[in-house]
Amino acid sequence: MNKFTALVRARTMEFLRDRGTFFWNLLFPVILVIGFSFAFGSGGDSLFKIGVSGLKDDSRGTFLELSSIEVIAYDSKSADVIEKLRRHQLDMYIDFDSMTYYLNDESSSSEILRIITGAELSGFTENEISGEPIRYIDWAVPGIIGMNMLFSCLFGVGFVIVRYRKNGVLKRMKATPVSPLLFITAQMSSRFVIVLITSVAVFTGTNLFLHFIVNGSYLLLLLITALAILCMISFGLIFAARLKSEELTSGLMNLLTFPMIIFSGVFFSLEGAPVFMQKASKVMPLTHFIEAARAVMIDGAGLIQIMPNILVLSGMTVGFLIIASMLFRWD
Repeated sequence: MNKFTALVRARTMEFLRDRGTFFWNLLFPVILVIGFSFAFGSGGDSLFKIGVSGLKDDSRGTFLELSSIEVIAYDSKSADVIEKLRRHQLDMYIDFDSMTYYLNDESSSSEILRIITGAELSGFTENEISGEPIRYIDWAVPGIIGMNMLFSCLFGVGFVIVRYRKNGVLKRMKATPVSPLLFITAQMSSRFVIVLITSVAVFTGTNLFLHFIVNGSYLLLLLITALAILCMISFGLIFAARLKSEELTSGLMNLLTFPMIIFSGVFFSLEGAPVFMQKASKVMPLTHFIEAARAVMIDGAGLIQIMPNILVLSGMTVGFLIIASMLFRWD
């Protein structure tokens, strides 16, 4: 235990003494969160968005031809469509098959559309739903924090161990009574604590000013964050297992991390993306963290709802650790 504690303390102090890296891990996600909140805080363009289903040419109202109205076609009414209306992502939904339309009574845009469409929808049944708007930053913050976690875990573990190997630190460590398992566990523990504290600090600090919507449990959010960190650290250990070149390691990490950022839904939704792209994103640990975190924050999901994401992250963590342990060499 003394050897383990000494290794954890040494790696943690090494990180804390590197002031540039320490503050970058804190400031970079904060700058991104605040920047996105200002850039997209106005709610986007001024178009009214109307969802429709069962629309036929002979039933198409003249108001749907207005340039200020964007029409989004759906196959049929679903819980997803109503949820979009509840979140103010749609201003109105019209089901021409059942001659029913839906409005959000807390949306000023819905009130305006009620006036615009009043005469043409006089024979339709009106239904009102309620719901607060979801800002872009509320949707994006799990992705931003997840991206910071990914870089911190991969470069904070994989890159560092490769540097140790290149500088001969691991060769000297081999001569000590420290087993590979003890060394790897100590590196994981140090990085886990650092990334978890950093992520909590970034979320808490920005939440004080931006007041994120969190409809679910903070403890559940902490659980999925901790599990995702372990998974990403385990992924980073695969790079650290045998590579000796820092340049090659950096290149391979960037080659894998940037597609993850693009295809995991960090900055934009994959809802309209091709099916193969959506399926490919499911093999990325970042995808499952972001999906689960957004479900907890925005939808108020419980443990049962995000259990598939938890199981996938747990399985990936075990798999990555097995691969890393099989490949690991001191020199």
